[in-house]
Amino acid sequence: MAAGLGPLLLLLPLAAAVYEDQVGKFDWRQQYVGKLKFASLEASQGSKKLIVSTEKNVVAALNSRSGEILWRHVDKGTPEGAIDAMLIHGQDAITVSNAGRILRSWETNIGGLNWETSLDTGSFQAAGLVGLQDVVKYVAVLKKAAISLHYLSNGHQKWVEHLPESESTQYQLLYSRGTGVIHVLGIVPQSHLNILTFSVEDGEITKQIRVAAPWLKSLNGACSVVGEAVLVCVDMDTHSLYVCSLETEQEMKQIPLQSLDLEFVDGFQPRILATQPSVISASRAQFFLQLSPSHFSLLQYKHGLLSHLRDFQQAALVSFATTGEKTVAAVLTCRSELKPEGHHAGSTLEDSWKQESLTCSNQTYNINLYLVETGQRLLDTTITFTLEQSGAKPQQLYIQVFLKKDDSVGYRALVQTEDHMLMFLQQPGKVVWNREESLAEVVSLEMVDLPLTGAQAELEGEFGKKADGLLGMFLKRLSSQLILLQAWTAHLWKMFYDARKPRSQIKNEINIDNLARDEFNLQKMMVMVTASGKLFGIESSSGTILWKQYLRNVRPGSSFKLMVQRTTAHFPHPPQCTLLIKDKETKMSFLYVFNPIFGKRSQVAPPVLKRPILQTLLLPIMDQDYAKVLLLIDDEYKVTAFPATKNVLRQLEEIAHSIFFYLVDAEQGKLSGFRLKKDLTTEESWEVIIPTEVQRIVTVKGKRSNEHVHSQGRVMGDRSVLYKSLNPNLLAVVTESMDTHHERTFIGIYLIDGVTGRIIHSSVQKKAKGPVHIVHSENWVVYQYWNTKARRNEFTVLELYEGTEQYNATAFSSLDRPILPQVLQQSYIFPSAISAMEATITERGITSRHLLVGLPSGAILSLPKALLDPRRPEIPTEQSREENLIPYSPDVQIHAERFINYNQTISRMRGIYTAPSGLESTCLVVAYGLDIYQTRVYPSKQFDVLKDDYDYVLISSVLFGLVFATMITKRLAQVKLLNRAWR
Repeated sequence: MAAGLGPLLLLLPLAAAVYEDQVGKFDWRQQYVGKLKFASLEASQGSKKLIVSTEKNVVAALNSRSGEILWRHVDKGTPEGAIDAMLIHGQDAITVSNAGRILRSWETNIGGLNWETSLDTGSFQAAGLVGLQDVVKYVAVLKKAAISLHYLSNGHQKWVEHLPESESTQYQLLYSRGTGVIHVLGIVPQSHLNILTFSVEDGEITKQIRVAAPWLKSLNGACSVVGEAVLVCVDMDTHSLYVCSLETEQEMKQIPLQSLDLEFVDGFQPRILATQPSVISASRAQFFLQLSPSHFSLLQYKHGLLSHLRDFQQAALVSFATTGEKTVAAVLTCRSELKPEGHHAGSTLEDSWKQESLTCSNQTYNINLYLVETGQRLLDTTITFTLEQSGAKPQQLYIQVFLKKDDSVGYRALVQTEDHMLMFLQQPGKVVWNREESLAEVVSLEMVDLPLTGAQAELEGEFGKKADGLLGMFLKRLSSQLILLQAWTAHLWKMFYDARKPRSQIKNEINIDNLARDEFNLQKMMVMVTASGKLFGIESSSGTILWKQYLRNVRPGSSFKLMVQRTTAHFPHPPQCTLLIKDKETKMSFLYVFNPIFGKRSQVAPPVLKRPILQTLLLPIMDQDYAKVLLLIDDEYKVTAFPATKNVLRQLEEIAHSIFFYLVDAEQGKLSGFRLKKDLTTEESWEVIIPTEVQRIVTVKGKRSNEHVHSQGRVMGDRSVLYKSLNPNLLAVVTESMDTHHERTFIGIYLIDGVTGRIIHSSVQKKAKGPVHIVHSENWVVYQYWNTKARRNEFTVLELYEGTEQYNATAFSSLDRPILPQVLQQSYIFPSAISAMEATITERGITSRHLLVGLPSGAILSLPKALLDPRRPEIPTEQSREENLIPYSPDVQIHAERFINYNQTISRMRGIYTAPSGLESTCLVVAYGLDIYQTRVYPSKQFDVLKDDYDYVLISSVLFGLVFATMITKRLAQVKLLNRAWR
């Protein structure tokens, strides 16, 4: 029996999982929820959670004391998962999602799903809780053409009723105050209002009123229900408020605002904000009227009279909150005057799209509470906080109020800024915690080496400066050694001091002042760019945010490209990164140059880009300050160089004949190549047209510029060498058919030389469709697609070889390649869909390559490239065994021990970034999506590092024993020789 188990044991995969004591040692994960859409703060002093739903289709509970996520549910990332409304009642959170098609109830303590029900199709308009006899029993959902009522306990539908005249009337609001009826308000723009009253018991329309309102265009924002079911609307043209009782009146009553000495600002759409503390009681008679971006008025409509309670001239945000019987108004104001946001230096984009854009000059804000009945400010309720000068303005304000033991009102505030940062504040201005939710939308990422320590910089400076004689060099060397000795002594003392403390008390805080490159360059600066226009500098070993910078002049939907022009290797010149921001609507671009270590804006002025940029090219040539030259090609095919010094222009003239670039026009299906002339003009050298009526270009993938190839060939079983075709200019172009029928869909791939436009290889996968994920490295291309015929995911791998003879072993030129390379192709079945895919990369390229495959489950699979080898034989031969080729099997299995993130899953993964470290065996990996995860991988194990369990005591004992034995043996040999001499 034991003999039979032997071969089976050899076939088991080697475990590559992480050990228990290694969890969190070399990796970390940060979880996010995204920009808030709805939020609810419990109204009690000892409350511990905030219930939120976000624009990333997430429902979550946050710990109000630490900001950590207590529980989180992530829905689909498509519009089907979008959350349309969230209602809170007791310990239940009701959400409406998928355009009003799904109604769910969540238990807010543990995040469990109470129930879920499907609703009829229709455009969602509004949702609200409905009470009856002092008890909240139902939830009402208003669609474009129907209203439905569901039980709060189980989600079952009580009744559904179609709305009359739904084709011409836009029903937008519903209101209930526990009287057994539901009011539904609809509007025919610039004509009239329809007010329907439904019975809660059977859904019967008990009353239908038509109210003339020729001035009204929309109910949202312009109208609200206050007091005893009184509709209040504002009209900018007549500078008036209009009121109408939903239960007793049939016409709108006009109240001119001039009687209250209030005026609108031209061009601003006024808004009304009211509050209904409980759905089983009437709304408050008080409401806010916003007259301008920074002007709010607290008004009251009671017993048919409109009164002005208080004016807020410098208010940025307002909010209502209720605890017990007390309702307060929270007003966020700037401590200095709010001014129109100015034009930022270095930008060519105006902020005219923000008509309401105001900025606070000193970024210091106050939050105050006011009693809504009188407008009187409550004493000792001021919270003062300051945002970063380069930071964004507050955008949302949520208040958590509670009654103290002395019956006074206390509160906490949750503020969300334009750059998606959450701040939780308590009196008198303490920041309890903050969360950078913009990191849920990372769009670009680069890793930069950390700078040298002071001692290392001193040593580098010794060789970088001109020597001033033998004595001067000796004294400089002596001072450098003394500095190193001092640093080593300080390090030993710190180790000794920390060894005497408990492990929990040892603080290894990382800040921007003690940043320094470690011995193996494993600690780097991660520069992240988010979709909101915020930049982050994150230390890679701990995930600590060291700096952040918000670019106010970035519009939503802009695209970004981050480039490292100068690393930290050129001391004393600071490192330099350049960010290219391209506006989605105007197509105009601008450059932002900054120091990636400290996050400060560079003093180097970038060129002003007057034309849309189509392509960027980072050249290997440098200026006198060791900054790589960036070429920018605009829509007129003109080239702009940055930096554009005389030295750079001279170098460009010399090597212009060897600079080529390509452009892709996916809409027209055109790929074109250009070459640079000495006068920095361009000339088209080739063009490839892909017919757009048949197929469209999905992606174009080149090779990474920092990739190193160690071996130029593969040694085969007969000891001959199969040389790789290593074309650095090769482009992999993936196309997808325009016909979506599953029998006629296809995926095409073209390998095109970017210099000559020569099509090296083309192939078609019939009955296949995207999404396509592709990795292009060394001499191989791996891409994944969906096979519509077999209904499965598949990998296809292409490898290019020159053959057994190398055409030119010294230099590569695309212009001198008469023979096409040999292309080997093979396909494999993969049992899962893919979210992201990337290849590992190391400093010298000696380590074996692995594919890092991000799965929809959030796991990252480390797949050896040897499993996707097109030369795997179906029938093993002696030569294939000699070459260590694995026999071909169409299935690629997913083994759990190959997951590099064990149970640290990444929700909605969008990309994987890999970077080399100072150790050849180690590759740094960052996966990002809704979460961020950083770790290290060792594709060929740690062949250049001693293991953690290495027995230092044993080897030291053996060495000391050998030295001692050598000394004794030497002494005995001397005595023996002396005795022999006396004989």
